[in-house]
Amino acid sequence: MRIAVIGAGNVGGTIGEKWAAAGRHVAYGLRDPSRRPGALSFDQALDGAEVVLLAVPGVTVNLLLPGGATVTGMLPLDAVPEGQGFLEPAVMGSPIVWLASDEAAGVHDERIVAAEFERWLHDWHRRR
Repeated sequence: MRIAVIGAGNVGGTIGEKWAAAGRHVAYGLRDPSRRPGALSFDQALDGAEVVLLAVPGVTVNLLLPGGATVTGMLPLDAVPEGQGFLEPAVMGSPIVWLASDEAAGVHDERIVAAEFERWLHDWHRRR
């Protein structure tokens, strides 16, 4: 498993070292990669990452989940309960585009389920 750790301070450095000791491939992404031996730029660390740990101070984030098992090639086809199916990766498209839009500027600390995005967005507009 390839893990990108963005930040290598107390949190990122400690967790990344524990993952590496457990046999995981850890790539540290830093604004200034010269500050840690072997560190990379953000883009290089994220390239091919299956998991990303954002461990930098002062960042507020949103959590975007697909809303169920999603076709990624990482789960066997019989991993979902009978009668249910996998979500297509495209389910993430609309929420990602919206989160990158000007309308979403300042939106943080939200838990968004992509499969229920239209309902979430409607509720968000009502709360504003």
